[in-house]
Amino acid sequence: MDNTQKKTGIFFGIVTGLAGAFGIWAMMAFVTGLSSVNFSVGEMARQFLVATGNVGEYETLVDFYTHIKGVEYLMAGAFFVAFPVYFKYIDKAEAGKRTKVNA
Repeated sequence: MDNTQKKTGIFFGIVTGLAGAFGIWAMMAFVTGLSSVNFSVGEMARQFLVATGNVGEYETLVDFYTHIKGVEYLMAGAFFVAFPVYFKYIDKAEAGKRTKVNA
């Protein structure tokens, strides 16, 4: 076993251990949350949506529109970041297949 394989195995072991610890923590948080609402999955989902601002009561149309506008801005920002990255990825894959045309 060479040094590179040994380092890869150590790195894989560390990442697996961290992922396992995070998984145990997430399951305990989920079970604790369920126990606080008497194991009602629907109520837990409702409380999560209310806490994150996805569900709420809006008094006026302007309040609702302000909420929707914020979500729209987040989506537009994500598009403006993701599209150039995606275009570079596609363009790099196609660059090897191009042929020169002499006019």
